[in-house]
Amino acid sequence: MNGGELIARVLERYGVRFLFTLCGGHISPILVEAKKRGIRVVDVRHEASAVFAADAVARLTGVPGVAAVTAGPGCTNTLTAVKNAQLAQSPVLILGGATATLLKGRGSLQDIDQLALFEPHVKHAATVDRVKDLPGAVADALEAARSGVPGPVFVECPVDLLYDASLVAQWYGDRGGKGVSGRLLNLYLRWHARRLFSGADSAPVPEPEPFSPPSPATHEVRKAAKLLRAAKKPVLVMGAQTTLMAEAVDELVRAVTSLGVPTYLASNARGLLGVDHPLQMRHKRRKALKAADLVILAGFAADFRLDYGYSISRKAKLLGVNRSAEDLELNRRPDFGVVADPGLFLRRLAEETGPAGERWNGWIGELRERDVARDEEISSQADQPTGDGLLNPLALCREIDRVMDDDSVLVVDGGDFVATASYIVRPRGPLRWLDPGAFGTLGVGGGFALGAKLVRPTAEIWLLWGDGSAAYSLAELDTYARHGVPVIAVVGNDAGWTQIAREQVDILGDDVGTVLARTEYHKVAEGYGGLGLLLDDPEDTPRVLAEAREAARAGRPVMINAHLGSTDFRKGSISM
Repeated sequence: MNGGELIARVLERYGVRFLFTLCGGHISPILVEAKKRGIRVVDVRHEASAVFAADAVARLTGVPGVAAVTAGPGCTNTLTAVKNAQLAQSPVLILGGATATLLKGRGSLQDIDQLALFEPHVKHAATVDRVKDLPGAVADALEAARSGVPGPVFVECPVDLLYDASLVAQWYGDRGGKGVSGRLLNLYLRWHARRLFSGADSAPVPEPEPFSPPSPATHEVRKAAKLLRAAKKPVLVMGAQTTLMAEAVDELVRAVTSLGVPTYLASNARGLLGVDHPLQMRHKRRKALKAADLVILAGFAADFRLDYGYSISRKAKLLGVNRSAEDLELNRRPDFGVVADPGLFLRRLAEETGPAGERWNGWIGELRERDVARDEEISSQADQPTGDGLLNPLALCREIDRVMDDDSVLVVDGGDFVATASYIVRPRGPLRWLDPGAFGTLGVGGGFALGAKLVRPTAEIWLLWGDGSAAYSLAELDTYARHGVPVIAVVGNDAGWTQIAREQVDILGDDVGTVLARTEYHKVAEGYGGLGLLLDDPEDTPRVLAEAREAARAGRPVMINAHLGSTDFRKGSISM
């Protein structure tokens, strides 16, 4: 029995199917023992990608994702991804290697105060100093990750708890010499080694606790139903929290349909209602919120995405439901707030109110007219050639949307190109859209796409990259090739950090720091073992997309290097 085996047994019991990692001697037993128990170990090229991949698994399945990273730099390299998971409220477990228990603070390799590093950014952080305590520590962390407001958790696993007792005893062998002090030191070292493993063979592996999300009270649902029945122009805004119960998304769709309220979807909730649902609105959200007399914020905070609450009319009643009491009252206190799982709340609300029928048909028609008009504007702009003869990004996104398989997952990682795509490329159903969330992190793409394809092996995975963001995780093409993960990546290559340049050049008159080259990303992909395709002629778009899809179906990862021309589509849209 060793600590690596105990950890692997806990992960298996909690339904963990994938363990993402970048190898290191501090954590090797965890990887080996997880593999023995049928957990697929997937090694990536950067520790942040391991956490992003685990995050994607958590979002798409509801089961906490798990990453194991080595001590010191291995842990520090995860911090941006950990913070992104915290702000996106994703349940992710990070198992961090650490120096031996007796060597902490003594100048050992890669030894830093890792708990102090992680504690501000996770729900739960713990270290362990005896092998028998590892199963309980890992189980406690997994329970914390998924309970209440989900989030990342960290467990530090010292290296001398993970290897076999006989080997650890050798490490702590006669080091003190033959004098009295030396003999005393050797006695202490032998005692310490025995203590590390005492009780390990009989250490219990906890069973997962029955999980229940925070539930609304009956009187809260009834009060919300009363507000909804009185509304003439209600609007529902749904955020990522509504899909935390991944196994119940179909029930949630039925509930939203029954409620009959025009709905705007954000972050991971995108795609929940499919492509052509009559209640889903995609454009002019600000105008709708200004005209509404009741706004329901379900799992969505009044942060910068709602202009800190100012997007909502002061005359409107605000009904908020959120697992987080802090997010519920952020920037604007709701007229009626409920601390509960928003998806479960909407299902209960639909049961209480019954089908809406045609109650708000006029209001829905008004919003639909705006949506249709905006779609026509975008279509007209997509038809315009760029001045330099390269691809119009709107036209490229329209063609991707046209050919994309119904069983697809969209992963978006970038600025200007990705924001353009969000207006046009439509996820086909629930849990088919992955974006960073409120942190706006660049670099999520390589890991997100990896996790998505492993969870949905038969689905097309479309990774839409800006040319700036692509460089953060471009090396994961190597991971895709080695592990047989056929992702279709599209790099919108406009040779710049265009989202920043749009404002910086106009306001400050200087493009410093925003200019990139038309890098040959397709050749980079070939070097990593994928198929690289250059797309620099608009006429070639259907052919290149078809070739990419065919290669992915054959099991090969693909990167399309799409050379974009200039447009003014998103001028003036920077968020700060």
